[in-house]
Amino acid sequence: MPFQTEPPFHHGQAERTAVLLCNLGTPDEPTAPAVRRYLADFLGDQRVVEIPKLAWWPILHGIILRTRPAKSAAKYASIWTPEGSPLAVWTAKQATLLRGWLGQAGHSVLVRHAMRYGSPSIASQLDALKAEGATRILILPLYPQYSGTTTASVFDAVYSWAARTRSVPELRFVNRYHDHPGYIDALARTIETHWKHHGQPDQLVMSFHGVPERTLHLGDPYHCESLKTGRLLAERLGLRKDHYQITFQSRFGKAKWLTPYTQPTVEALGKAGTRRVDVVCPGFTSDCLETLEEINMEVREAFLHHGGQEFHYIPCLNDSTHWITALSQVAQQHLAGWPTSVPDAAALADARAKALAGGAPAGVCPVAH
Repeated sequence: MPFQTEPPFHHGQAERTAVLLCNLGTPDEPTAPAVRRYLADFLGDQRVVEIPKLAWWPILHGIILRTRPAKSAAKYASIWTPEGSPLAVWTAKQATLLRGWLGQAGHSVLVRHAMRYGSPSIASQLDALKAEGATRILILPLYPQYSGTTTASVFDAVYSWAARTRSVPELRFVNRYHDHPGYIDALARTIETHWKHHGQPDQLVMSFHGVPERTLHLGDPYHCESLKTGRLLAERLGLRKDHYQITFQSRFGKAKWLTPYTQPTVEALGKAGTRRVDVVCPGFTSDCLETLEEINMEVREAFLHHGGQEFHYIPCLNDSTHWITALSQVAQQHLAGWPTSVPDAAALADARAKALAGGAPAGVCPVAH
């Protein structure tokens, strides 16, 4: 594999530390062609669909990518904003705010965001960070719970980029923060704020994104980490066990996924005479198709259709102050030991002078002369 062309190395240049926030991704626009490109990338990842390519490719390209894009595009259109995809908008805002929060804490670091599928790509943002002088990069996925289908796939993309890069920066990876006190507190405060204005429900449903059940038996910790997040959140809110449920949404295909499933659970609550249900999605840090369309439209309609009277969707963390504070805390924990300040001009000039003391031209190692 050929290496990418890189600018020449210059002695004495300022070394920078960077953070790359990584989210799942989104189509560039709510159209069938854009959704087809996105789904081809997403469903073509063997971390997401663990079926041999010889068996999966004909299904993906012969059936799914022919029939699903138009339906999905209509769903995306129903939640699209003037600024674009909600997930893209919130992720970009989180990166901007995180840079400010870290700056206030005394850390002068570069912060960018990337999407595992779609734009901006992880590779393009790593290239951009290198061009800005980053020699140390913290990879921070916006998935609080670790899963091979999400977190590990982000790492795959970083490793793939590194395999084509001659001068690889120091890299660190955040695997999980499902039980981080700041994250749990941010979730609790979001829910408490909603309840302050709208009162409390008869049942709180915590809906996490689903994955095939077989991943649990194969060693993926996602199920356990989701349950722990739910338990810690319930304890923080002071809820009794009969006042909340933890469920899993977004099933795909015919295989058994993690249970209980969100929509059937909510339908059963409606049939049982539960008057009001609130649903929150702790595993999603930004509102997106799965929260705004699947939960706030489809699941809402199902609950009301099956006898429920009042349904409340509680928004994701998005750009809340408590969430960015928690994100900053997670980042700072993993940045520990790395220099996060920029040397002043005098120090930089002195470093350059020492590097070139042997008379070597800029960009050439003076040790070799």
